[in-house]
Order: sequence, then C-alpha cells, then structure tokens
Amino acid sequence: MSLIQVAAICGMLSPIIYTLAWILGGIIVPEYSHIKKDVSSLFAVGAHKRPLFASFFITNSALSFIFSFSLIWGIEGDGSLVGPILFIISTFLGVLVAVFFPLDEGGEMKTLRGKLHLIVIVISGILVLASMIFLWVRMKTLSGWIGFAWFSLASVPVIFVLMALSGIFGGGPYMGLVERFMVSYFQMYYFVISLMIFLNN
Repeated sequence: MSLIQVAAICGMLSPIIYTLAWILGGIIVPEYSHIKKDVSSLFAVGAHKRPLFASFFITNSALSFIFSFSLIWGIEGDGSLVGPILFIISTFLGVLVAVFFPLDEGGEMKTLRGKLHLIVIVISGILVLASMIFLWVRMKTLSGWIGFAWFSLASVPVIFVLMALSGIFGGGPYMGLVERFMVSYFQMYYFVISLMIFLNN
C-alpha cells in the first residue's frame, strides 16, 4: 500500500469520526438536541465530557489535514495545484479551530476565541468551495476523474445554499438540524474524494 493510499484512508476515516462524534453526543450528553444545538457545542468550554469530544474533533481535523496532501501527488497530470493547496489550507484551519478555538461556555461566542471559532470556520468553508472549483478545472479532462470533477463543481452551489441557510437559521430553534445537513454534505464530499484518491492510486 502506498503512502498516498494511507493518506486516502485517513481522509475516509475523518468524516466517519466526525459523524460518530455528534451521534454519540446526542446519546450521552444530557439535554443535547440535534435539532437545536450545533456540533461545535459538544467541545465548547465547560461542555459535558469536553475532553472526549475534543479528541474526536481534533482527530477528525488531523486526519483531514494528512489526507489533503495526497491531492498534490494523488491526482495525475501536471495541472494547477491551486485546488489542492486551498484544500490543505482549509484543513489546517480546521485543526486550528479544533485545538485552539472552541466555543465559549454554553456554545456562545462572547470572547475573541469564541468569535474566531466561527470566523475561521467560515474562511475554511469558503476555501473548500474555491478548492472544489479549481479541482474541477484540473480533473475535468483526466481519465478516471471526469465524473468526480463534475460532482465537485455541482457541489459548489449545493454547499453555498446550505451555508447560507445555516447563517439564516443560526441561533434559532432549528440551527442544529440545518447545520447537520451542511456538515454532512461536506463530510460526504471528503469521503468521496478520499475514496477516489485511494482507487486511482
């Protein structure tokens, strides 16, 4: 097995760990609601079993970051590296959020650290959207990648709408539900691109 395939496995494990974290949160955290509460509340300052959930999200972010480097060498051809580089930066920002910028107690954003949680996540999401477009440009003529290239491009408006809806419903009674649709699509994209890297290498 090549190093690229090992990185791809990291990429496939990442969304699985992320999803397990919030499912487990709904089971063991008292009064935690998937409909009302965002995922980040699980590792907010003072959250119930915060070390456990922080470890989930740090692991998830670290695995995504490791995987992101495989995009440079795992996609054949000598096309632009802008897409992979933007993906790397985005996943690195995810690591920073998981390690250094938890939400404030109660899932609030009162301190600079809490506000940076949202700011950095939004920047990371925008970088992923841009990465999807540049990856489409690179892969749309590569044998074995054409289907994924168009899936990548089609994902841009879908995620843009889901991000907008998350902003609209943020702080409301359905915030958690809407956010889960958004993050689940992101996680599906990460899994699929990781699988493509694995299969093509």
